[in-house]
Amino acid sequence: MTKALNLSYGAIQGAYWMYFGVVMSFASVFLLGKNYTNSEIGIIMAAASILSVILQPLLGDAADRSQKASLIDITGMITIGLLIATVSLYFFNSRALVLSVVFILLGAWHASLQPLINSMAFYLSKSGHLINFGITRGAGSVAYAVLCAILGALVAAYGTEVIPAVGISILALLLLSLAATSRLYKKAIDDRSVEFEMEKIKRREGTISMKAFLARNKVFLIFTVGIVLVFFQNSVFNTYMMQIITAVGGDSSQMGRLFSFMALLELPGLVFFSRLRKRFSCQVMLIVASVAFTCKVTLTLMATSVTFLYVAFLFQLISFPIFLSSSVHLVDEVMEKGEAVKGQSFITGMITLSSVFASLLGGILLDYKGASLLLLISTVLAVIGTLTVAATVVRIKPKHT
Repeated sequence: MTKALNLSYGAIQGAYWMYFGVVMSFASVFLLGKNYTNSEIGIIMAAASILSVILQPLLGDAADRSQKASLIDITGMITIGLLIATVSLYFFNSRALVLSVVFILLGAWHASLQPLINSMAFYLSKSGHLINFGITRGAGSVAYAVLCAILGALVAAYGTEVIPAVGISILALLLLSLAATSRLYKKAIDDRSVEFEMEKIKRREGTISMKAFLARNKVFLIFTVGIVLVFFQNSVFNTYMMQIITAVGGDSSQMGRLFSFMALLELPGLVFFSRLRKRFSCQVMLIVASVAFTCKVTLTLMATSVTFLYVAFLFQLISFPIFLSSSVHLVDEVMEKGEAVKGQSFITGMITLSSVFASLLGGILLDYKGASLLLLISTVLAVIGTLTVAATVVRIKPKHT
């Protein structure tokens, strides 16, 4: 049962991150094909991020409090909304206000799923079958790598209309994975004694209001401000990689391969994170990962060719996977269970908030100043963010053992 639950949860992670490739990594490619400018794309992605920042803590609070709808149920409902919105993309031949609204909803709903899916690993583990977050999240990176390589080639060969079709197929896979995971989880807790113990734990843990959460976690909230600054550059790459790689002579096919390269580099950090965690605290690893992010964007600023970009993105090996895994486990370690999903939502929300600033500023700078100034600003913010993370994360202590 443990292996089956890990496989099904890994499939959820895989489908989620493949769709991330469709709706985020290839967003500029799709919208440029619909005659949007860089500034307009920036506004759309920023609006999606703003809406997501609002939705994520609300969904996290609802998930923490809900007695009827499980994390799997809530995730499934949002996925159905994504499926409907993705199908509707075929009704638009060129840029339009309604198309902009649809894409905003796609970005917001998709980003809102991330804290729920991350928290699902710990939710499923309550069945008595441990979920290995690092390995299952690694499945997401592998799936994303394959998706980007294939989608980049498909777009180069057949145009941007292939993007929604791929997205629809991925969302169908996500729904099937959620259904399979739900069945396995219910089977795992069929034993009445296990179910009784889980209910006792749930009653003992209780729930924590949003106001109480904010009051109890002041240092944690400052730490998340550092996340906004560190992840500004990451958001720039996710949204405007096409423009960055074009500036050094690349194309959509090379962009897809670069995204795949980055995703594959994430695997060692994700797969072996449990071993790293035995030797280093989450706090230390978060600081190291922040420094790696800074090194990556600094070298990207210096890049003059696609090959140089590959060198810069070698820092992906210890930046994104270590930061992601450490932040997820840090929340689980330091927060009461009744506030855990809120904590995950705040981290994901702040990463999403970085997309707001990156999208708005990035689009304007690309249209009027080019990629160099955008990368310079990203570098400066990454340095400030790293200092903020280092100063605060060491002060975040567990509230439970």
